[in-house]
Amino acid sequence: MATDSWALAVDEQEAAAESVSAVVKTNANAEKTDEEEKEDRAAQSLLNKLIRSNLVDNTNQVEVLQRDPNSPLYSVKSFEELRLKPQLLQGVYAMGFNRPSKIQENALPLMLAEPPQNLIAQSQSGTGKTAAFVLAMLSQVEPANKYPQCLCLSPTYELALQTGKVIEQMGKFYPELKLAYAVRGNKLERGQKISEQIVIGTPGTVLDWCSKLKFIDPKKIKVFVLDEADVMIATQGHQDQSIRIQRMLPRNCQMLLFSATFEDSVWKFAQKVVPDPNVIKLKREEETLDTIKQYYVLCSSRDEKFQALCNLYGAITIAQAMIFCHTRKTASWLAAELSKEGHQVALLSGEMMVEQRAAVIERFREGKEKVLVTTNVCARGIDVEQVSVVINFDLPVDKDGNPDNETYLHRIGRTGRFGKRGLAVNMVDSKHSMNILNRIQEHFNKKIERLDTDDLDEIEKIAN
Repeated sequence: MATDSWALAVDEQEAAAESVSAVVKTNANAEKTDEEEKEDRAAQSLLNKLIRSNLVDNTNQVEVLQRDPNSPLYSVKSFEELRLKPQLLQGVYAMGFNRPSKIQENALPLMLAEPPQNLIAQSQSGTGKTAAFVLAMLSQVEPANKYPQCLCLSPTYELALQTGKVIEQMGKFYPELKLAYAVRGNKLERGQKISEQIVIGTPGTVLDWCSKLKFIDPKKIKVFVLDEADVMIATQGHQDQSIRIQRMLPRNCQMLLFSATFEDSVWKFAQKVVPDPNVIKLKREEETLDTIKQYYVLCSSRDEKFQALCNLYGAITIAQAMIFCHTRKTASWLAAELSKEGHQVALLSGEMMVEQRAAVIERFREGKEKVLVTTNVCARGIDVEQVSVVINFDLPVDKDGNPDNETYLHRIGRTGRFGKRGLAVNMVDSKHSMNILNRIQEHFNKKIERLDTDDLDEIEKIAN
């Protein structure tokens, strides 16, 4: 797989403008609430891609709804069963995939069927879906034809680049295949036709290349992929642009759409873009809290919370801990105080660039810091096997001050992973936060015990 030199000669400033503005946030409002700081989806998705070192072992069951219920349902347990071109099979193995992931087992036979079938699939970050649709695109390309045959839409410049990397890795042994990036700043001469067989880009630029500038003949596209649909529709304009591109494509073009979530808005959008689809959904497994012991500590002030934290630390041998705060200001203060006490502390918050966050998480994962103080930026999708304790320095609430149960689950779910036991400690400093805790308890129907951090025997008991 080769990439023409001009394809990556991207004007960085213009390209950055195309990425979602919230990927880099200013620190102007240090008192942003957790709800406002709920991470911009594009930044979160990019972060997951940057820190993902291997596939997540997904425990969710996959539900396949076929367009034709009478057709036999195939799934594969090995890549050989897919009868791929040898140079693609070589690329798959070189990437470290030994056998298909759960989403790949079910999606690949559908995507590689003859005639090609349309697909709407739900899959979380790290499940191997990018490799799956990249394999589908590369399988359909006729290398002798020097014009675009596969088109992939990504919500931002950075996410397009990440998918491009997967295409290049998988096509490593297929040098005739070429890739072009349709992103803002990639200037081509008017009237020029593109000879690359695969184009990956953002909706606005791809639409320009197909209609106004005519660099791409949409009628020759065989595979159309819309990735990260939930992120896509969060950006104004992307939804309409995507639909306009889809309408230019031939009837027999294979349409593939992927999304981490299937909210109503995503589902409506998916049905507009993908006619007669097969559907792969994740069956929602009730996340169990059985492996996590939950406690609360009564405190009267921020300083008392900090003292309780120090007492906990003095009594428990902690592998690694994550501490969640409500605002950046509190997180910065707490990280500084813990450092003064001699703890190795890392701080993660929303104004950092995504690449900086990835570097902090890597250091934490490698054990260079034992404590990670963060806001909700880090509540989702970050698996660090050694985390044994999660502390909610502030309880998670939504913008109206109600308990944010989902965020609570994501936060404490950072421990008790991989079948290990975990510990979650909640700091309660007012009547209001006690009320929030009671409502969280009711929601999950799990008792949260009181813990006296002045009683060393009690702390040691919970540690064991």
